[in-house]
Amino acid sequence: MSTSEARWTRREVLAVAGATAAGYALAAGPAKASAIQTSSDGLVAGDVRIPVDDGYVSAYRALPEGSQRPPVVLVIHEIFGVHEYIRDVCRRLAQQGYFAIAPDLFQRQGDVSKLESVREIIDQVVNQVPDQQVLSDLDATLDWVRAQHAHPERAYSLGFCWGGRIVWLYAGHRPALTGGAAFYGRLEGEKSDLKPLYPIGLASGRLAPVVGLYGGADKGIPLESVYSMRKQLAEAGQTSEILIFPTAPHGFHADYRASYRELPAREAWRRTLEWYERFWRERPRH
Repeated sequence: MSTSEARWTRREVLAVAGATAAGYALAAGPAKASAIQTSSDGLVAGDVRIPVDDGYVSAYRALPEGSQRPPVVLVIHEIFGVHEYIRDVCRRLAQQGYFAIAPDLFQRQGDVSKLESVREIIDQVVNQVPDQQVLSDLDATLDWVRAQHAHPERAYSLGFCWGGRIVWLYAGHRPALTGGAAFYGRLEGEKSDLKPLYPIGLASGRLAPVVGLYGGADKGIPLESVYSMRKQLAEAGQTSEILIFPTAPHGFHADYRASYRELPAREAWRRTLEWYERFWRERPRH
């Protein structure tokens, strides 16, 4: 147990227990009482199973009741998995008319929800997940959603932290995607057999349009890296853009955590929805 964990108060310990019961990952720490809670009224929402090559992966999906050919959003979770925050994001999107689905991209490597620290999650699960497995699971999820009578062409991605990096990778893997939104996803890093590519290596290639949403006070993602990505995208003539919220820290959209910043979170969400609409309106029709 770390020093900071040892100093938790009784109230914080009880808050963590309550958060876990409500569906928040244990390692995320005490959930804020003011965390956004989106109703499922008027929605079809719940867990489903997605067929993949070696069996299935679990997913949470939400869509408007009675919707006809709704546009799709693949919601790509942070290191804490498909916990309540990600589920709520799916419901928020569904309330806007989207078929939002969040597959459990860590399922084969382990259940992160009960691990007690971020270090355990990274060492035991995140660092064991191959990028190729993730991209394949997202392909399978998109195929499954389209078979549920979702819109056959209008599909987007949305990811946070670990999932933000994947949004960029998926935009290169599937450039015909209508668009994507990457919240504070790492752009550079040490390559490995499991992670052979980082987003900055995609800047000059064929890429679905992504809006990157980054905090100027993010201590985990250097601004130099963000500026470098922005510059390379511009030089390559990409439609992708990067927005920087000067005072926002890492995790500024995570309303259940102390890192949440309401104003940049709201503005980033508005920009995300505008981005989705823009690239559907501008998409060439055949």
